[in-house]
Amino acid sequence: MKAQFKHSYDQDINIFDDKRQLIKYGVLLLLLLMAPWLLSNYYISELSAILIWSISGLGLMLLTGHTGQVSLGHAAFMAIGAFSHMALMARGWNFFPALIACALITGVIGAIIARPILRTSGIYLAIATLALSIIVEDIAIVAEPITGGISGTFASPINLFGYTIDRYITPKAFYYLCLVLVVLVTLGYINLLRSGTGRSFLAIRDSEVSARALGVNVPQAKTLAFSISCAITAIGGAMYGHFVQAVNYESFTVIISITILLQIVIGGLGSIHGAFFGAIVVVLLPQVIAILGDVIGQSTGSNITSIPGIDTALFALVIVIMIIYEPRGIYGIWIKIRTWFQMFPLYRKGLFRRSKTYLKTERMR
Repeated sequence: MKAQFKHSYDQDINIFDDKRQLIKYGVLLLLLLMAPWLLSNYYISELSAILIWSISGLGLMLLTGHTGQVSLGHAAFMAIGAFSHMALMARGWNFFPALIACALITGVIGAIIARPILRTSGIYLAIATLALSIIVEDIAIVAEPITGGISGTFASPINLFGYTIDRYITPKAFYYLCLVLVVLVTLGYINLLRSGTGRSFLAIRDSEVSARALGVNVPQAKTLAFSISCAITAIGGAMYGHFVQAVNYESFTVIISITILLQIVIGGLGSIHGAFFGAIVVVLLPQVIAILGDVIGQSTGSNITSIPGIDTALFALVIVIMIIYEPRGIYGIWIKIRTWFQMFPLYRKGLFRRSKTYLKTERMR
């Protein structure tokens, strides 16, 4: 296992720990850039979906994974981002100005909503945000000039530098657009966590009492985290709208909010990698179920994919297994595997043993 000696404070907040890590991510980015020339359009479309869900997952990860505030209403902010972006483009706005505007609009709305609901915490906060996902469906019907009402609205073609980008007509160009947005959002996310603002988010997640003692304005920091989280999620919602081409009031239901939350839980709470790992599971699990269903159907003569709710049931099963055996998610599994190779043959099974946790009432005895 390699030991790293730090001799300055700058090394502690660098984006990359060392040159080896920089090279690894450089190789990963190179593979992603080469993917359209190595894979078919179907797989490119799946990769685009993973990138879009990753952006939405990053939005919720900032609030839940790095600030400790549970939200079951982020589908509402995906909806605001999608509808506002499509409405602006339909009125003649270019893609990037409309994208920035929809993120700002959603961020401001999130800040306004955050002030009252962040007075609650725990299950009460989850219920309050869950109500947002329910209310947004009715608002989408009422706000017909923007959302198209019951019929919904269609995505306008993306024109960049005289080139038209469409998910079906030019899937490679659409994939590269999603990749550029993911890289920009991820770099912004990393730099936010390196700043004093990001460290205040982490302090609130670990202990609000300690954060107050250190001089953190907790209500203000929570509101800012909620606002930035909503803005990032809005970008994911805008790209989701272009991915599916048409959205209406049924496109952003409570199921979407729950899916995003489960995504970051499966991927690994509190890590940027977790949003990406979870997005891979969210996008590819239905495909794996379909393939397994065909295999089982050919061998047994039964069609398992025709069972109502089988996707949701298997997804829930994965969640239960993950919470019981590896609460750190897929990223936690990766950390264990990497540590095993680094420390072999000195690795011990109990190295990552979880410490016992107690209820607050038990600690007060």
